[in-house]
Amino acid sequence: MTRARLIGIAAAVVLAGLAFHAEERRAVRELERQLDSLQRRARALETDPAAQERAAREQFGMIRKGELLYRLVPTVDVGSEAGAPIPR
Repeated sequence: MTRARLIGIAAAVVLAGLAFHAEERRAVRELERQLDSLQRRARALETDPAAQERAAREQFGMIRKGELLYRLVPTVDVGSEAGAPIPR
């Protein structure tokens, strides 16, 4: 193998390593951003009554006394296959 060819292969390996490293750093930054967001949400759920109420309403369907809860349920034709409309 010639010296130029070895240098070319080494340069390609170094560039591939740098590209991999850059992608890993990007992934770590994204995970850190998600972690920060989850930590802020957890702190709010522990300390903020408005966040607690919002979570109770959204996740558990809880309502205050005197309120009415409406749930919209999509209709499904029982005789249809894979959601295809039934001919009438």
